[in-house]
Amino acid sequence: MRLWFDVLTPKQVMFFKYAVELLRQRDYEVLCTARDYRECVKLARLKKFDLRLVGKYGGSSKYDKLRASSSRIFDMAKEIKRFNPDLCISFSSPEAARVAFGLGIPHVTFSDSPHAQAVQKLTIPFVNYLLCPWIIPYSAWNNLGISRNQIVRYRALDPVAWIRKETKNIDSGKLKKKYKLSKSNTFVIRPEESKASYLIDKANNNVNNILKSIVQNFHDTTNILVLCRYQDQIRQFKEKYGEKIRVLENVVDGLELISVADIFIGGGGTMTAESALLGKPTISISPIKFYVDDYLVKTGLIYKIGNPAQIVKILRRIQSDNLFRLRQKNRAQHILNRMEDPANKLLKIVGKFVSL
Repeated sequence: MRLWFDVLTPKQVMFFKYAVELLRQRDYEVLCTARDYRECVKLARLKKFDLRLVGKYGGSSKYDKLRASSSRIFDMAKEIKRFNPDLCISFSSPEAARVAFGLGIPHVTFSDSPHAQAVQKLTIPFVNYLLCPWIIPYSAWNNLGISRNQIVRYRALDPVAWIRKETKNIDSGKLKKKYKLSKSNTFVIRPEESKASYLIDKANNNVNNILKSIVQNFHDTTNILVLCRYQDQIRQFKEKYGEKIRVLENVVDGLELISVADIFIGGGGTMTAESALLGKPTISISPIKFYVDDYLVKTGLIYKIGNPAQIVKILRRIQSDNLFRLRQKNRAQHILNRMEDPANKLLKIVGKFVSL
């Protein structure tokens, strides 16, 4: 049986890597495609995950996104017609959805982001099954053209697919030397995904003010490491804050970076969830509301902060409370132990198509 994975983001590299290895061990023939997107391509190389590049990332402009996606569909159709897969597996890839539908290939997709409406509307109506975390209600998908019996839920947040395996060999002591952390405390900051379709029309002044407040109040005593998503984001942070922070110009292993943090501050979803499930004191400054954040707040694994004064107060409180850190570690471990590996659900779904 031939399987085609379309891998678009750093999260998807981590999410699919071990499932692909497992499937290949079971003698499935697997092709993994990707687009030319800085973080995805470089992390895949770091993780020794082979990807065949087809097309490129469209950036922040709606017009450029449309052009890049259209061009990628055209090139992908030729690539996939040659490979002739029996099943397509993606993480809500519009190009994979269109090509799979056009060539009559069954399509299974994952998603924990019903808020990403543009992507979901171009994907969900065309898939055979949607796999998602159990915390997302069936009603969240109601307007996206999929029936309830096509939705398969797993009792896990997506980072469970990799964090148990990836954290086994992390040596925090060595990594602190690697990152040359000279101050007593370390904050790791992951800015928001500003070029995502669900954010490009939204002003992010509040997030910018929060980050500015963090730097102003803590740079003297704290290593502030910033892992940006885009080259222009890197440039903007370096120009704005100079030597007060350290902007990481190379793509790095996110879990390694989280392991050296005393506190993690996330503007997106994936690394925030990783940090929370590892028991790190974690603050979400995401400019939007979504189900994963809501769950993490409800379980006490993260704080959700919306203004600069509030974040300074919370950061100072966490820094001075060693008992809180211990409680977070224990709480996260208890929650993580109860979660399943999403790969097991994928294997069962693949098995359904084998038997057809």
